[in-house]
Amino acid sequence: MADAVTHKPTILIIDDDEQVRNVLTEVLSVSNECTAVSSAEDALAVLATMEFELVISDINMGGISGLDLVPRVLKRTPDTVVVMISGQQTIDFAIDAMRVGAFDYITKPLTIRQVETAVRRAISHHRLLKGKRQYEEHLEDLVRERTAEIERLAHYDRLTDLPNRKLFSDRCTQALTSAQRHNQSVAVLLVSLDRFKKIADTLGQGAADIVLSEAAARLQTCAGEGDTVARFDGDEFALLLTQIGETGELIEVGLAIREAFKPAFRLGGQDVYLTASVGISLYPFNGGDVATIVKNAGAALYRAKSGGGNCYQFYTADMNSMALKRLALETGLRRAVENEEFINLYQPILNLNSGELVGVEALVRWRNPQFGVLPAGKFIGLAEDTGIIVDIDYLVMRAACIQTRAWQATFGDLRVAVNVSARHFGQKSFLQRIVGILDETNLDPDCLELELTETSIIENGESAARLLAEIRDLGVKIAIDDFGTGYSSLGYLKSLPIDSVKLDRSFVQGATTDPDDAALVRAIVTLAHNLRLRVTAEGVETNEQVTFLRLLNCDEGQGYLFGWPMAAEIFEPTFAADRKRKKNVVLLSSQTNLSSAINE
Repeated sequence: MADAVTHKPTILIIDDDEQVRNVLTEVLSVSNECTAVSSAEDALAVLATMEFELVISDINMGGISGLDLVPRVLKRTPDTVVVMISGQQTIDFAIDAMRVGAFDYITKPLTIRQVETAVRRAISHHRLLKGKRQYEEHLEDLVRERTAEIERLAHYDRLTDLPNRKLFSDRCTQALTSAQRHNQSVAVLLVSLDRFKKIADTLGQGAADIVLSEAAARLQTCAGEGDTVARFDGDEFALLLTQIGETGELIEVGLAIREAFKPAFRLGGQDVYLTASVGISLYPFNGGDVATIVKNAGAALYRAKSGGGNCYQFYTADMNSMALKRLALETGLRRAVENEEFINLYQPILNLNSGELVGVEALVRWRNPQFGVLPAGKFIGLAEDTGIIVDIDYLVMRAACIQTRAWQATFGDLRVAVNVSARHFGQKSFLQRIVGILDETNLDPDCLELELTETSIIENGESAARLLAEIRDLGVKIAIDDFGTGYSSLGYLKSLPIDSVKLDRSFVQGATTDPDDAALVRAIVTLAHNLRLRVTAEGVETNEQVTFLRLLNCDEGQGYLFGWPMAAEIFEPTFAADRKRKKNVVLLSSQTNLSSAINE
């Protein structure tokens, strides 16, 4: 700051008249650092070693003239401002001075006021030129930086700083060319993080990014010098291993990846454990070009994940047929939405105390033209991955509301429960879709219950809670499905605007044989009742389970003991005669077998 305050502009004065030089030096030295010379030749010598903000030069001098000097000055230092002085009073000399690059022109005899005014203007102009040049240089630096950044982003992943798919493909091409020349093998490993989507849905994108960055670092420890670790899309990574000696080396890498993922991922104050699935394709045995090798590694990865994950799988020829089937299934799903090939089956929900039918759950099935009726487990996972689940959810909900409204003439205020996927719940238009379906079907909102998993609700935190409150304001009921299998705690229930919880079938089935399951079911029912929530037990299949649940005052039950999922045309005659006809099922002794209970 002190330098900026004490800095004086530098001025070079050039005139072959000593008296003029002395006068200018005396007048201008008060506020400036002045250097005076008698010729253009001397000026050029000085300019070779020093820079000046302002040059004041006579036009007519012996040797090089002032007009010839100006271009040389500006060539050396473009920001220097030149002011010409001359005893010639005609406009032609001023025009000539301006043409060669002079900023101003002063005629003799000189006056102090005239000189000081011209110098102030010239120094101000120099500062503008210097600022402009600095700004232009700054812009050039920014352009170079951004160009370098764009160039890097074209080849590297922004989050992990690993090579991206494009750079991986380039390196893979080079590796295959070298391997072919030297008769060597090259391996491509595709790595996918198991359950990553569930982690991302539950803990948010920030936590997901931390996991991906840490996963990238761990995978790099599994690769050797000269190998490449890249990130493809989402949670998928790729390893390019060169100079493979034998298959055993790839097995060691697969095991090393599994070991690398054993330590927990620390996300704030929470430890999260993830595993990885690996698909392995080997050149030249599994393909002769990059596209084929990567495609076959993908087929092997799909087999590894289909087997439960946390393993590695080498490519075999039959895997492509599986990949083609998956593609055909996706195509079929999209067609099924257009053709409305999905149907609802309905499973009864009974009051465990009275045995009365109080509701049904709509369970989707796909009436596939080629394979017949497919259960949800055959296509829901793919529908969620591709986003088709949003349209399926809508079709299921709409059909369920239409059917329930039709049944109410027979069953009264029957409640229908429909499952809602996390992706559908996260859609901005979700609330409007519900309102539209209720208006179209004329179903009382109190007769519709939406079942969401814990992860679906936790995914968006406060925004999810606000949306649930808006849904409840409509009169629609909210239930947490498969409670106990997600990431929430029992205490989390009190902060959610919900009406009921559905006990996961895994706890219900073990409640009469496993003390831990029994204790957990008892705790959930007790806490839910304390929070004034209704509890529905799923997967009820034995009378022992019914007896246990009734002792806990569990409100409702659903399972094969009361009825299998059935088509609407079968459901109505089965239950229309007497809504309480299943009461004796609830009260059956433990000796009654399952088949007689269902078909009584």
